[in-house]
Amino acid sequence: MRIDLVALVVPDYDLAIAFFVDVLGFELAEDSPSLTNDGRPKRWVVVRPPGAETGILLAQADGERQTAAVGNQVAGRVGFFLRVDDFDAAYERMTAAGVEFVTVPRTEPYGRVAVFLDLAGNRWDLLGPAGVA
Repeated sequence: MRIDLVALVVPDYDLAIAFFVDVLGFELAEDSPSLTNDGRPKRWVVVRPPGAETGILLAQADGERQTAAVGNQVAGRVGFFLRVDDFDAAYERMTAAGVEFVTVPRTEPYGRVAVFLDLAGNRWDLLGPAGVA
């Protein structure tokens, strides 16, 4: 048993793809036409970090309720965690690409961490191995 996908409600498919692929370095695993439950066109868009099994289904907001959830999927908490092997290199690359970090990097017992925002304002932890701060 494994978790295959986690849905993330986004404002726009193409903006989300650009952020996850071009800025964070994820792979675009799938971008296929699909239909909503009531037959309207949509896309099935999956991104994932290179080599990862679990992906993120980028679900474009449809309707007021979903639009209200964009950027607030987990009520303002950090709800997503991106682990990297080289924290400093990832932090520098992401900062240079314009990613907004809302905390400075710090060292915790579980490793290096800094909180950043995705394109919609959801909070993520960038996590790396413990090392020299």
